[in-house]
Amino acid sequence: MKIHNLITDTETLSELCGRFAKSDFVCVDTEFMRENTYWPELCLVQIGNEEEAAAVDPLAEGIDLQPLLDLLCDNESVLKIFHAGGQDVEIVYNLTGKTPHPIFDTQIAMMAISQSEQIGYANLVESWLGITIDKGARFTDWSRRPLTERQIEYAIGDVTHLAKIFPKMLNKLIETGRGAWLNAEMDKLANPDNYRNDPSVAWKRIRQAGRNPAVLGRLKGLAAWREGEAQHKNIPRGRIMRDETLADIAGHPPKKQADLAKVRGLSNAWRENDIGKRMMKVLEKAEPLPKEEMPVKMKRGAPLGREGALVADLLKLLLKIRAREIDVAARLLTKADEMEALAAGVRDLPVLQGWRYEVFGRDAVDLVEGKTGFAVKDGKLHMAHIDDMGSLPGTAQAAE
Repeated sequence: MKIHNLITDTETLSELCGRFAKSDFVCVDTEFMRENTYWPELCLVQIGNEEEAAAVDPLAEGIDLQPLLDLLCDNESVLKIFHAGGQDVEIVYNLTGKTPHPIFDTQIAMMAISQSEQIGYANLVESWLGITIDKGARFTDWSRRPLTERQIEYAIGDVTHLAKIFPKMLNKLIETGRGAWLNAEMDKLANPDNYRNDPSVAWKRIRQAGRNPAVLGRLKGLAAWREGEAQHKNIPRGRIMRDETLADIAGHPPKKQADLAKVRGLSNAWRENDIGKRMMKVLEKAEPLPKEEMPVKMKRGAPLGREGALVADLLKLLLKIRAREIDVAARLLTKADEMEALAAGVRDLPVLQGWRYEVFGRDAVDLVEGKTGFAVKDGKLHMAHIDDMGSLPGTAQAAE
């Protein structure tokens, strides 16, 4: 594999992207800093395939990243490979308003062929290639220049290893017939709606107990205001105010600005500074959240109750067993709230559709309806139909 020096000019970048445009796939990774800013600062882009790889310096004077962005977002014939790529995709979206497509994430793919739910990159490389990655440059300040040869080598390694792993992983997915399981997950990762920064919906990311329209209306107004303040100052939203403080103020709004000094998480300066004044105006203008904007409760059947909770626990046990049997991450099959809804009688659920129904949902329904139970065979817990339990050699019934 040919490894290029750090690319710092548009012409060299354009030539590189022209070659990558003829590839079946490219592996992509980014290095960025966001500890002290609202918007992540892109500091380095690594890109490569099976033949060559390079690091691109977006901070280089005069460089235009457009050839790279065109390759990532507009070339549909080249598959873009990431590992845990959510933040990388977010950066591309912030630059272009578009997301890379088509896309493949090796962390998500591992969920379909192993029980690993969030495998880290170092563990991925070690498990597939037997290589231990030097983590010495892991916490580098990537915004500093010049970058050392060691830093560049470390960064480019993120895509050179991935270029070797992806074909192996693809073959495994083909062998197991599980490639189609990932289509919806990859589409979700590439969905621009996930990265669109709309201050009017920022409140939905904040935990707030209860469904009081007045409280939620204040929370919506405060969250949108905080986003605007953070964007204007280009600092993390938590530097303006922590989520917990924001929710506390929404639930117990101060009557006058001087009372802000009594709010946990705010300094005494808030009692008379300009930002405190702006926040008080937001509180004064806040309207109760309209009915059509109220959070949608997850559809449920009858309240679980004590027996229903036990059924939900059995479903979660079944999930663990099935994930182990077919070597898949449990989270790819379903989630805890779906199990509780199923135990409560809800049937309009993702786990009861498509491939999830075939590999898990059908048995989950049978368990709820009393058609199956658990049995111990050869020291391991299995699930079997009630009628078949007595005929299994070396089997002891464990639960129904």
